[in-house]
Parts: sequence; C-alpha cells; structure tokens
Amino acid sequence: MNRPPWLKKDPLIKGRGLTILRQLKASGVHTVCNEAKCPNIAECFSRKCVTFMILGDACTRNCAFCGVSKSRPQPLDESEPVRVARAAESLGIRYCVITSVTRDDLEDGGAHQFARTVSMVKALGGTKVEVLTPDFSGDQRAVETVLNSSPDVFAHNVETVPRLYELIRPRAEYHVSISLLRLVQRMGNTPTKSGLILGLGEKPSEVLSVMEDLRECGCDIITLGQYLPPTIHHTPPAEYISPRQFENYRQKAVDFGFRVVFSGPFVRSSFQASKGYELCLSPLTPH
Repeated sequence: MNRPPWLKKDPLIKGRGLTILRQLKASGVHTVCNEAKCPNIAECFSRKCVTFMILGDACTRNCAFCGVSKSRPQPLDESEPVRVARAAESLGIRYCVITSVTRDDLEDGGAHQFARTVSMVKALGGTKVEVLTPDFSGDQRAVETVLNSSPDVFAHNVETVPRLYELIRPRAEYHVSISLLRLVQRMGNTPTKSGLILGLGEKPSEVLSVMEDLRECGCDIITLGQYLPPTIHHTPPAEYISPRQFENYRQKAVDFGFRVVFSGPFVRSSFQASKGYELCLSPLTPH
C-alpha cells in the first residue's frame, strides 16, 4: 500500500539535530526516537526534544507495531539514571520525557529505575519530567513508586482498541491499562495522558468507545496518530487515516472533555509533550 502525499516526510537528520544525535550516542543512553524509528526524529532533535528510553533496549513483549528489539534483556544497569540525567543536562533539556521497554522479567517491572531516573533529572533544577510507562502488569505498588518521584505528567498508552489486542498487543490487556490510568488519578493530581495508534483495523465507533473509557478514568491528554510500520517486516497498516478524519477525531475528543488533544498523521506519544503539559495547566480548556 503506497503512502498518501500527506505522509511524506524527510527523515534526514542534519544540522543541530545531527549534533544532538552524536551527543546522545556518546552519552550511552537509549532513546525511543532511535529505537522505535520515529518519523519525527529529525524535527524533534533539531528542537532538542528527546524521549529517553530506560531499562535497556530489549523488550520482553512482542507488540506488532513496535520497532524496539524483542529479545532477552540484559541485567538492570544501575548507572542508567545518572547517564540519562547527565545527557539531559548537557543537552539543555527543560522538559524531559522518560519511557522504557517493558521488563516483565523484573519484580517491580522497572518502577524503581523509573523513580531514580525521574528524581535525578528533576534534581537538575527547573526540568519538568513526563513519564511514559509500561503497564507494570497492573501492580499498584509499582505505580506508587513512580508517582512518589513526582513526575509532572504520567502517561501510559492503550495503543489500540480492545478487539485488536490479541493481534497487536498479545501480551497486554486493555482493562489493565485502563485500570492503571484510573489508579494514577485516584492517587493524586498528576495529569494523565494516553494515546492511540490508528490505521491498524479499528472502527471509528471503537475509537470513540476507547475515548469514552479514557475520560471515564480521568485521562487529561490524548494523542492520536497514524500507524507507520518501522520496517517492512512489521504488520502493514490496514488503512491510512485522512487528515479530515483525524480532525473529526480531534473534535470528538474535545467533546468528550479531554483537556488537551493532539490528533494527526504524524502525532506520536511524546509529540509536543512540553506544550501539552503547559496547555493542561491552562485554565482555558480544552485545547
């Protein structure tokens, strides 16, 4: 299936973005920008927007859409939080997004590593931190551990509609993700965020149903983007969603009551994350 014209984008990293890429490689940290082959990498790196990926670079799950390596993970690297904090400081990042692979092999799913990394980055002074976590298999203690490090936004993606989980996310459960977001809301006033990848075969009515579930559990920010396979070996898209349909979804999300909505072909989980945080704090809603 050939990509439509609205999905054409120059992937070449150049100028300041290339400098950022070299600095990141030298620091020995992983980014989801690289590992997941994000189409926005050149644009984001040029603006010093980086999403750090912790807990190594090998995932214990096998989601069909993801470009991250699926293999046996290495032992936890205790120096990783320090390296991420140093990289954020050297790059002059004022808003930091921290995500991870899923580590079902770890007793706490990597929650303590998240907490240590958040704390070290925030210790830089003035740096806001958004976490984008796995589901921790629904472990409440793991969620508490991360929240106790005081992230400024807590994000967890449902990724797709319930009907497609068996095909797209065979080792995840939709209700666990929804319960996790509800738990975060119950535990405090940290803004919550979630996202959907569209074009995997979902129906519009199913997308709206997920939006309703996310609002019911108090989700503040939602991202909606087009699925683009990271390699030719990944699941092909079932369809390309038109910009008009993305705008329709945006308006529906606003109607549901989300405080901040990002909806478009190239929108990703961390798309304009700092802007989303600022808008979420604004008394003028929704956006």
